[in-house]
Amino acid sequence: MESIEKILIANRGEIAIRIIKTCKKLGIKTVAIYTRPDENSPHIKLADEAYFLGSNPYLYFDIDKIISIAKKCNATAIHPGYGFLSENAQFARAVEENGLIWIGPPAKIIELLESKTNIRHIANDIGIPIVPGSLKPVSIDEAKKIAKEIGFPILLKADRGGGGRGIRLVKGLKELENIFDVIVEEMKAAFKSDKVYIEKYIPKARHIELQILADMHGNVVVLGERECSIQRKYQKVVEEAPSTAVTPHDREILYSYAIKFMKYVGYVNAGTMEFIKTPDDNYYLIEVNKRIQVEHPVTELVTGIDIVEQQIKIAEEKELEIKNNVTEFNGHAIEARIYAEDPETLLPSPGIITYVEFPDFDGIRIDHYLEPGVYIPPFYDSMVAKVIAWGKTRIETINKLTTALKYLRIEGIKTSIPILLKILSSKKFLNGEIHVEIYNELINYG
Repeated sequence: MESIEKILIANRGEIAIRIIKTCKKLGIKTVAIYTRPDENSPHIKLADEAYFLGSNPYLYFDIDKIISIAKKCNATAIHPGYGFLSENAQFARAVEENGLIWIGPPAKIIELLESKTNIRHIANDIGIPIVPGSLKPVSIDEAKKIAKEIGFPILLKADRGGGGRGIRLVKGLKELENIFDVIVEEMKAAFKSDKVYIEKYIPKARHIELQILADMHGNVVVLGERECSIQRKYQKVVEEAPSTAVTPHDREILYSYAIKFMKYVGYVNAGTMEFIKTPDDNYYLIEVNKRIQVEHPVTELVTGIDIVEQQIKIAEEKELEIKNNVTEFNGHAIEARIYAEDPETLLPSPGIITYVEFPDFDGIRIDHYLEPGVYIPPFYDSMVAKVIAWGKTRIETINKLTTALKYLRIEGIKTSIPILLKILSSKKFLNGEIHVEIYNELINYG
């Protein structure tokens, strides 16, 4: 296959800019798309070409329109980023069928792994531990039967959910009976599928994920783990690499699980396998993400590997230059997601950016789409920036990140920076004593 010469980025905001930066480094031309709310977004100016999708803010989901633009501008490939259509098998197949290169796993792999219960079934069949629960979508009667067997509380999950959405904690049988149909309808509205499954709820677990790269020649490597235990309502807030909870022995076991699974399904391109670590040190696979992750920069900073660049090279059918799993890391990296929201009420805070000033410190990277005049719309995920710090040690990294957040000025909207500063200064975070339920404790410690 010839080298990719022009990439249409089927996304917006900071991830569109992130992809453009790597493309510029590689000498690849870029095409941006945008809707009316994003008409002043920086990704439009940074790309070599830009095309207006229309006034409807949700046209980032319009497969036909995106494909039409890609063909019109003679793009050779499409990068979906994360969110929107990034894990949509129909979109990936449309790209492939129109003679374009899809920068991600093939449509058939996305289709295979779209169902969370299918992932659970595959993992169970090949000996990878999964959380006790159902191996297929369940009816209310099946849910009641399995819940009685594994014990409450349980998690009721959307089979086609993702990004931390489509998860409900259920504490007892009566609650399950009362809300099952309501939850199924909610899942159907959100994910266009009424299929749900259950998992045993494991309190005070840690969320550990592995970054994987796989090429078209059967090579699979793991670039290390990320700790994503600081979450609010199953949405990640702070991530770091490496994890303080993963021992070299743990890492060896987790890597073997990842390589076994990815080779078994024939995975290609970048992907993430998410596990929980229980308080008694057991690991269970919970999800496979078929795209680049929001938190990929922490892995890049401790490995020196540009994951977007690797995605492009894999899509060009090149063999991975990285021959071995990464087990030694250069220092420590932590990412803090900044949301356009009121830190007191947690309500979204859309608006126009009137002023922004970024700290310019060694060891600080900021992925964002902020500049004066940019409209932060209410229609999309409210994340507007990611501040990522690197240091030789975890404490040094925390101190750098804290200082950077204190110096960062964003005016015109409210942001979650005060919440992030509370988390970073809390004793339990400083000591690495974290788990997926600790968010409220950390922000209310004072």
